[in-house]
Amino acid sequence: MSKNLVIVESPAKAKTIKKFLGNNYEVIASNGHVRDLPKSQLGIDVENDYEPKYITIRGKGDLLAKIRKEVKKADKVYLATDPDREGEAISWHLSKTLKLDEAKSSRITFNEITKNAVKSSIKQARDIDMNLVDSQQTRRILDRMVGYRISPVLWAKVKRGLSAGRVQSVALRIICDREEEINAFVPEEYWNLEAVFHIKGDKRPLEAKFNGYGSDKTVIHSEDELNDILNKLKDAEYKITEIKRGERQKKSPLPFTTSTLQQEAAKNLNFSTSKTMRLAQQLYEGVDVANHGTIGLITYLRTDSVRISEEADVAARDFITANYGGDFVADKEKSKDSGKKIQDAHEAIRPTYVDITPVALKESLSRDQFRLYQLIWKRFIASRMQPAKYETISVKIDGNGYRFSTSGSKLIFDGYMSVYTTEEDEKQNNLMLKDLTEDADLNLKEFNPSQHFTQAPAHYTEASLVKTLEELGIGRPSTYAPTISTILARRYVVKENKNLYVTELGEVVNNIMKQAFPSIVDVNFTVNLESLLDRVEDGSVAWKTVVRNFYPDLEAAVSQAEESLDEIKIEDEKTDVICEECGRNMVIKYGPHGKFLACPGFPDCRNTKPYLEKIGVACPMCGKDVVIRKTKKGRRYYGCENNPECEFMTWQKPSESRCPKCNGIMVEKGSSLVCNDEKCGCIVAKN
Repeated sequence: MSKNLVIVESPAKAKTIKKFLGNNYEVIASNGHVRDLPKSQLGIDVENDYEPKYITIRGKGDLLAKIRKEVKKADKVYLATDPDREGEAISWHLSKTLKLDEAKSSRITFNEITKNAVKSSIKQARDIDMNLVDSQQTRRILDRMVGYRISPVLWAKVKRGLSAGRVQSVALRIICDREEEINAFVPEEYWNLEAVFHIKGDKRPLEAKFNGYGSDKTVIHSEDELNDILNKLKDAEYKITEIKRGERQKKSPLPFTTSTLQQEAAKNLNFSTSKTMRLAQQLYEGVDVANHGTIGLITYLRTDSVRISEEADVAARDFITANYGGDFVADKEKSKDSGKKIQDAHEAIRPTYVDITPVALKESLSRDQFRLYQLIWKRFIASRMQPAKYETISVKIDGNGYRFSTSGSKLIFDGYMSVYTTEEDEKQNNLMLKDLTEDADLNLKEFNPSQHFTQAPAHYTEASLVKTLEELGIGRPSTYAPTISTILARRYVVKENKNLYVTELGEVVNNIMKQAFPSIVDVNFTVNLESLLDRVEDGSVAWKTVVRNFYPDLEAAVSQAEESLDEIKIEDEKTDVICEECGRNMVIKYGPHGKFLACPGFPDCRNTKPYLEKIGVACPMCGKDVVIRKTKKGRRYYGCENNPECEFMTWQKPSESRCPKCNGIMVEKGSSLVCNDEKCGCIVAKN
């Protein structure tokens, strides 16, 4: 009997696959990549047509020796790494490192770790796809070039071991651009007007919102405008001019892609992108389940596709028919044309066994594994179900030519919502006025005016950043989580209450990148590179062509930046703060958390202290200086130097000017000063 060896990435995956194959199959894990570019140097031979110099990853020697022994015993070797570019590259590196005989080795892939999928993949064994390998290799080389050529420029400028990255630097710029938008945003006042009517013969009040005069939409900008409208409505008679009744449908959601899973897990479960991917990897590779053994619970987790296999589609529809009834089954398979390349034509993320419900797994999974599996399972089942149906009503009311309107809806068939709902679904207005007619006798009970101010754009969250990166075409499913993890780990960005905030360090790095390397942080440039990687994958562009066109421009930009930095030699800035240990004037230095004061007598004197930068404004509460401070995570704010005795603080830069309306604190917003009290809303131009 022939002896077969299957090589996968992880021990969990090896354990799951082993149970599907007979005794003549041995399954072993490589624990991820086995070789890579060296950490100590660029690792790309620029003089020799950009040949990469791969080395065995430190610590993998013993494992590789063990795998080589198994290879010698085997008649056939199957490389079963993940079904994407990176998985293809790992298989290629394994083949090269183990010096596998092409006649005796093959590549197999499966989108789900089930008995049928694994056995079917062996029947469809193929050669390694070098186009996929070259695409991944190009990405790795481009990222290495950017990181290893630009990072030293940052060290020279900021004097610390910072880093730049092809995708991370663009992500940082996107967050910085949003921060600038928020800081420059000047709120505008507006008023909402709600009328409460009493309908003769009906105890329920009818609440309607003001729309405008005639057919024109009117925005009420000030209290004066509001009072003018209220005066014109003083003696108005109100009548219903239109009642529209109807039905509307809310389509069932598409099954999860990597991006949408990360977004929904962040919103509903408060998971970071990295946590979502870690848990999904565990569910994909295999979990010990009571009465089932070790099984893979979901399909492959890195995908752009919403496609579902015919077998899985039939299984889901049968499950819905049996458990909810035939009326709940969707008419036909849902599809989505995004107009862009779908990575490897994968399936969407779905449960591998639709009949294994979340409840059946509760005792076998950790709390977080269970919550993520439940989200995936519910979303998939919902995607195969009928839309939710609502009965709707909209009412228009006229008073002296001014229009008010109200609308509502009532759920009449829950469809997919019997399985899966979002916050938006739960906020539905259930107003239904079945007996209302156009000749109803309306009496005005009261007006409820309310003052509001337009809101600045929201800070990015991990979920909204992933959505933006995907919409712009930056990165691929496998890159979203590591990109966000990197900028958080470098402390360029901090996360507070789900929101992402740029630190002082992040601002400095972003400004240098924009000045010295504008093309690297240009969104369109990065998107074009992604499309080139897709063309390498489909074989229409040679990988070295991409690198040959990229590196000379990068090298020229680095040389120019180095020259300009030499001209602008940054000396340590002296301060009037005296070192209490040696009497020298302390200087401003830059650390991983921003500026700090250090004694210039280092290493003889190692005294350091926090640097509190004054902004030239007196504290409005105690009269001492306002200084720039930072939260523990590194987010900048303005506070009193007398803290903690004085508790004054604001996120926006305060002004010495006081509010002309309420005498409150004014803060800078772009070219305007805005009262810090939102209820006041006073806005004046800067002097």
